[in-house]
Amino acid sequence: MRCVVGIDLGSTTTKAVILDENKRTLGRGITNSRSNYDLAAAVARSEAFITARFGLIRHKVQGKADERTFALLERAFKLEQMLHQLTRFEEIINEELQARPPKGLEKDFVEAVQTIFTRIREAEEERFKQSDPPARSDFFRDAVGSAYTKVAEEIGDPTGVSFDRLLGLYDKCIITVENEPLDLGFREHIGTALERVPNGECLREGVEFAVATDLDEITTVGTGYGRARLPFPKEQIRSEILCHGLGAHAMFPDTRTVLDIGGQDTKAIQVDHSGIVTSFQMNDRCAAGCGRYLGYIADEMNIGLHELGPIAQKSRHQVKINSTCTVFAGAELRERLSLGEKREDILAGLHRAIILRAMSLLARSGGVDNEFTFTGGVARNPAAVKALRDLVSENYGDVALNISAESIYTGALGAALFAHEVVN
Repeated sequence: MRCVVGIDLGSTTTKAVILDENKRTLGRGITNSRSNYDLAAAVARSEAFITARFGLIRHKVQGKADERTFALLERAFKLEQMLHQLTRFEEIINEELQARPPKGLEKDFVEAVQTIFTRIREAEEERFKQSDPPARSDFFRDAVGSAYTKVAEEIGDPTGVSFDRLLGLYDKCIITVENEPLDLGFREHIGTALERVPNGECLREGVEFAVATDLDEITTVGTGYGRARLPFPKEQIRSEILCHGLGAHAMFPDTRTVLDIGGQDTKAIQVDHSGIVTSFQMNDRCAAGCGRYLGYIADEMNIGLHELGPIAQKSRHQVKINSTCTVFAGAELRERLSLGEKREDILAGLHRAIILRAMSLLARSGGVDNEFTFTGGVARNPAAVKALRDLVSENYGDVALNISAESIYTGALGAALFAHEVVN
């Protein structure tokens, strides 16, 4: 099966989209960008091909397996990936302990590490058994970091293998496991995953079909903040402005205005009826008003990035934020908390301040025209979406606001569409 690939190398996440010859989406992949852009592009591409093969399974067994059974196979596969990476992570930590053993605590450290990883694996197996497990990050570092920290706090001994020393070991080794080209292959894990699914025989024909099907990648086009680092010729690189405009048009054909808030920059884009960019504005080099700023706030509050929006939605008295400077974010946040402000009220004010900056860019690009599409990772944040809806309504009236569950892939989709044009 012939296909093309689009890769959006962002400052925080890297996305990949695969299209078939008819411009239908076969698969999507996403990973942390890390400091190794080449690896991030390879991992996102690998994940996209995995989801493409799951799409082949779904197509082959349509009408023969219910959605619950198929969803369980996907969860089982992700569990196998997680267990595989956990094993490698434990190996790296043990290698570090062998190379630089803490004097007098060698045995205690080995036992502590074994306890941590045993509990994480048990928790992962238990999570798999839950019919509706709680939401968490899709990224290995975030998921395992939370679990590792929790167990380390429980077993840490201030007089020996302390929590701080266990966390230091984690920080030292997680970068290595992140930057290794881990085996994320479909064929290596799908068989074991299938064995975990009760009544999974109804999926076997689809699994065998997906394993046997060749996905022939014809060409790849790259875009994004780090596009200069992509291992492609210059003619296979496109501006992220053009890609986001075309991608948003493909998702919502009546789109005329696009707002993309990514990790490092914010883009306000105007497009015509064909998805061609007619004007745009971008923020300056400051990360204020972008996803990176929200990441700093999450770190200061010691919570996950995905928790910011839901907490902000609990606000009943929004705090007015005077500055969204990333450099001073921590200081202003601590000052507000010391004054007795509730964190949900502070976060609600921060989200509104961020969107106010975006509204300024939109005004300079030509305003908001019907239909308006919101893309990028911040489009997944419910508090940011609410603030945007409110401000657009206040300033431009009743405008259709489009937000796709797959909005984070908009740039990669646009790149894949450009790749499709290259070969057709």
